[in-house]
Amino acid sequence: MSRHSLLRMLPALLLAGCALGPDFKAPAAPDSERYLAQQDPSSTAAADGRAQHFERSAKPEAQWWRAFGSSPLDALVTQGLARNASLEAAQASLRQSARALQAGYGVFYPQVSAGAGASREKFSPALFGSTSPGPTFNLFTLSASVGYALDVFGGARRTVEGLAAQQDVQQAQLEGSTLALAGNLVNTAIAQAAYGAELEQTQALVLLLRQQLTLAQFQTQAGTVPYSAVLALQAQLAQAEATVPPLQQAADQAQHLLATLSGTLPSRWQMPPLAFDSLKLPEHLPLSLPSELVRQRPDIRAAEATLHAASAAVGVATAAQFPSFTLSGAYGQYSTSTGTLLAGGGNFWNLGVDVAAPLFDGGTLRARRQAAEETYAQSAALYRQTVLNAFAQVADVLRALEHDAQTLQAALQAQAAVETAARLLEANEQAGIANGLQVLTAQVQLRQANLAVLQARALRLQDTTAYYLALGQGSSRQAGP
Repeated sequence: MSRHSLLRMLPALLLAGCALGPDFKAPAAPDSERYLAQQDPSSTAAADGRAQHFERSAKPEAQWWRAFGSSPLDALVTQGLARNASLEAAQASLRQSARALQAGYGVFYPQVSAGAGASREKFSPALFGSTSPGPTFNLFTLSASVGYALDVFGGARRTVEGLAAQQDVQQAQLEGSTLALAGNLVNTAIAQAAYGAELEQTQALVLLLRQQLTLAQFQTQAGTVPYSAVLALQAQLAQAEATVPPLQQAADQAQHLLATLSGTLPSRWQMPPLAFDSLKLPEHLPLSLPSELVRQRPDIRAAEATLHAASAAVGVATAAQFPSFTLSGAYGQYSTSTGTLLAGGGNFWNLGVDVAAPLFDGGTLRARRQAAEETYAQSAALYRQTVLNAFAQVADVLRALEHDAQTLQAALQAQAAVETAARLLEANEQAGIANGLQVLTAQVQLRQANLAVLQARALRLQDTTAYYLALGQGSSRQAGP
């Protein structure tokens, strides 16, 4: 083929260029209108005077933690999102992927370079059979070159497509990290406040048990109560006292975790005053449609972007099996002095087309393409599993909120019954038909019932947090490089 024929073909190659490999198409959302086997609930049972209502297609709140109605909690989350080191690392990863994509776009532009050189040389006429001494001279060079790789089969386009998909992965992971951090901060703050309230109830319970034990010991000495009752109370007191150190340890660990999540040393951390009773239960919860969940959850979007990158990698591996074309050209000047370097007498230039085609590689390129296809199949399976896990999490938390309401309602009924019994015993004691030991026993039972109610309320709050996380509430509005 002549040079002129090849040059005439180049425009046709440029126009006919195509990107090989599969064109990525986002997977369709699951064909389901609900999360549960039965109809999704519209509300939970009422407990503690509050029912939680699920509002279909309601817009998710970006700062969902504000629904708990606590200014200290809002300040805590704001500080954590601003200072958390892991979140800063995720932001840096996103910026790095953005720069990598920006660098990748350079493949679509000509690569132009310039060069200059100066050397002192001696020419030997012996190369041409002469015995005369060779001259010594200075040689100055000034040149420029340009090269352009023709993306005939789309390998470069698929490479850049993969870089863009990797940036999408980092963006989704950043949003997921932001959402998880907010969830950890809220959950830990709820737990820390609940531990403090449980400590108060437990310490009051211990005090009552000690009073009950002292009274039982007096009655035993008086012969009105058997010694076995004293032993039983001693065991009960020891069991209650044994629960205090673990509660204190859990509260300390929660405080240390909050410090770490907020980017602060535990020794310098000051917990915002957060009373458990100040936390309000969110009563109106947005419930995304199943078709919206795949666009809303960061982990699903990260899995989709990973699938996209794997699809682009198949195109890159496919294009590598075909010839590559490169246009190149250079122009320059040679001169023995700088004064005549631009005179034009020593100019040189070249134009060329390079074609490189794989002929035999021992099956390497084919195996690489097959490996890329298997990676794509793996990513597709992981995407489907991520979607299944997400739908299961939403189903779990929908049922959990209903069960939490039932548990709290039962605990409140038990508390009310014990409280009524305690008041009756106090009245009977004043009437002389009940003794102080019976009254203390009822008060101990009331403290235990209070602990059960407290734990049920804390679980309800934490499962509400899990609900927001399961739906990916507001994550796309929170993350950013």
